[in-house]
Order: sequence, then C-alpha cells, then structure tokens
Amino acid sequence: MLIVIFSIILYSYIKVSIHHSLTDSLEKEAANIIKKHGIEVIERQNGVTFQSQSGHRGTMELVVEKDIDKDLKFETKYEDGKDFLSILYSYDKNSSTFLKLTYDITHTNIVLKEILFSIMVINCSAIFLVIFHAFFLSRMLLVPIKTLNYKLSDMNENFLNPIDITSLPEEFSPLGEGINKLISRIQTFIKYQRELFIGIAHELKTPLAVMKTKNEVTLLKKENFDAYVEAIKKSNDKIDEMNKMISSVLEIGRQEGAQFEESVKIDLIKFLNDKAEDFKVFAASTGENKKIITKLSPKSYKATIQPTLLIHILQNFVQNALKFTKENGSVTIISRSSKDGFYVEVIDEGDGVDESKDFFAPFRRFGNKSGAGLGLFLAKGAAEAIGALISLKNRTDGCNGAIATLFIPKARKK
Repeated sequence: MLIVIFSIILYSYIKVSIHHSLTDSLEKEAANIIKKHGIEVIERQNGVTFQSQSGHRGTMELVVEKDIDKDLKFETKYEDGKDFLSILYSYDKNSSTFLKLTYDITHTNIVLKEILFSIMVINCSAIFLVIFHAFFLSRMLLVPIKTLNYKLSDMNENFLNPIDITSLPEEFSPLGEGINKLISRIQTFIKYQRELFIGIAHELKTPLAVMKTKNEVTLLKKENFDAYVEAIKKSNDKIDEMNKMISSVLEIGRQEGAQFEESVKIDLIKFLNDKAEDFKVFAASTGENKKIITKLSPKSYKATIQPTLLIHILQNFVQNALKFTKENGSVTIISRSSKDGFYVEVIDEGDGVDESKDFFAPFRRFGNKSGAGLGLFLAKGAAEAIGALISLKNRTDGCNGAIATLFIPKARKK
C-alpha cells in the first residue's frame, strides 16, 4: 500500500511539473510575441504556425472573448487524435482581445503515459519482490523458532538441558540466553524443592521417632506419675518443634505466592528507614539490650521492586543477626549505591560463620541456635524472584561477626 501511495504521489508530481513547465513556456512566449510585434503583425500571422524559443511548435491567433475576466487562462482539448494546450493572454483589455497560443502536447502526454506504465511495472515488480522476500524471510525466521520449540517440547523436570545458542542466528542469541537463564532457575528451583521435601521428611521423622521411643520406654517400665508427666512434656516439646517446621514450610508457600505480587516503584532509603523502626522494636523485645543502628545512604534511591519479597529478605537478615549477636551488642544496617546497583548490608556482632558451608540450602543449621534452618533458603528464593543477589561472609574490619549482603542490580532502577 505504501508503495502504491508513493507511486501515485510521484506520478502526480511529475505530471504537474511537466504541465507547469508547458504553461510557463506558453506564458513567456505570449508575452515575448506581444512585446516584439504590433497587433498588425500578429493579425497578419493569425493562425500561422510558429516555433517558440523553447523549441515547441504551435499556432497563434487573435481572439475576442467577452466573458473572460482574467488576464490569463489555460485550456486543453483533444482534436483529430491529438492533444492541445492553449493560452489566452490578454492583449487589449478594453476590446477584450486576447492572444491565443496553442501547443501540440500529444508527445508530452505519450511520455506521461509511458512514465505511468513504467511506474506500474516497477510497482508490480517491487510488490512481488517484497512479498517474496517477506515470505522467504518469514520462513528463515521460523526455522530457529521451530528449533527452539522442538527442544523445549522435549524437556521435562528430569531433562532440562541448556540450549546451544551457538547454533542459533545472531538475532536469536538473546532469546536463547534468556531461555537458558530460565532453565537454570527452574533447575535450581527443582533442586531446592527436592532438598526441601527430603529435608521435611527427615526433620519430621526424627522428632516422631524420638517421641515414639520415649513413649515405648516409659510404657515398658513401671514409672511413677512424674515420669509420665516428663514423657508427655518432652512429647509436647517435639510437637512444638514440628509445628515450627510446618510453619516454615507454609512460609515457603506464602513466599511463592508473593512472587506474583506486582512490582511498585519505591524509595529504598525511606523503605529501609521505616522497616528499621520495626526492627528496633523487635530488638528491644528480646530482653538482651540489643540495638539496631542504621547508616543509610544516599538520601534517596528509587527502584521498582516487590516490597513483600524485599521484607522477607531483610527480616531474615535482621532476625539472624539479632539471634547470633551477643547480649548488649548491636546490629548495623548499612546501605550504599554504586555504578552497578544498590547494596544493603546487615552486620552482626556474633562469632562469624564458616564460609565453606552452604548457608542457603534448606534445613542447614549453624551454631547452637534453634530454628528450622529455612530462613536463608527462603531469603535466597525471594532474592532470585526480584533479580537480586545475597551473600553471607565474615566481617573484614577485625571484629567478630558476619555480614549479610543484598545486592539489587542497577537495571532495576527506573
């Protein structure tokens, strides 16, 4: 359609330009004849064929037209198989006398028709080539898409092999890389899900076995009333442990639901300040005189993110830091920005960590503190969902303790 419209505009422009050139030539020729010759000479040459300065041949005559109001008028006519263009140029206004010059423009119209025919032929050829190229190109583009489709359709949770992007056209490399990143995340998710299910079975089986053994031993012996009460109390303690475990598992489900939360644009500094106030209240409730210290910069940093998942990460960092910080100690929350992104660090005053361990696997407990061992596992899942990275290292400032770091890449900044 664009080709047709452009061609119509082009032909119209050529036609108007040629006719404008002819009318200009006739007008100049009429003015030149009146300037050089008197009326008597023109009358003697009335109806005589002449050749203009531009090389056109035509006829000239004097005519009287009472109804013409304008000094200049052009007209075209078809006669004896030829096309003519005439000009009526005012010679004497009082007597309504005009000099009429007529050009034979048959050859010009033939040329215009040939131009129109050539444009139509070119248009048809161009449209055919465009359709052919589009069809051929679309088939070429569909080949790698079909290849990707075949590879993806053969995958399942047991066979998630990355796609060889070297065999794809350069234009499809970003798509292949994106699919491979998605496959990697799915592999990680499946791996953690398997570890989680195995861990749940193991963690729940252990207290159940302890409860059963204790109850069987108590029933075999003729114990006194206090022994039975003690056995029931220990059973209740194990039940409480299992309830905590089940609560942690339910938290995983809630977090997965939070991943579908719509991202919103927030000021991370204001967000951290608000949450720090809640963390200070929580620190005071421990009864161990622990403090929360904030050192936040810059003054403002806007980012589009899922707040619920961000809260999951920060809460886990701060709760762990308070858990391992000794009495009368402090937990410091630091934020900073760089050319790469935004960092949040939660620094405790505990005994540090063994950096050779995998802190983010499910049901991995470190130290002598109680817990289900799912906190960092959940934090890592939340970080991956918002496109962030987390890490846990020992302090490097000569003091005991660990640093939990959240890094939000700058790509998330809007």
